[in-house]
Amino acid sequence: MNEDARLVVWVRGRVQQVGFRWFTRANALEIGGLTGFALNLDGGRVQVVAEGPRDNCHRLLEWLASDDTPGRVDGVTEIWDTPRGVYDGFAIR
Repeated sequence: MNEDARLVVWVRGRVQQVGFRWFTRANALEIGGLTGFALNLDGGRVQVVAEGPRDNCHRLLEWLASDDTPGRVDGVTEIWDTPRGVYDGFAIR
């Protein structure tokens, strides 16, 4: 069972000014089937919203929490929801 899902993630750590959003977009496109965005927030966090097959969202989440990202991830907070279907592609905001 691989229904579509909406994943909202807030990534904490040294994740701004290190190419984090660009690599997040590249990873989402490599995984495939995901739409959404990566956005720098005040306070140094990055918000990532991804919609698509739940398994693909899980793969992106695993990457976001791994040591393979640029910079340094100190932690992630995630919320799962029903997809809204409002995104075309995966953007850097």
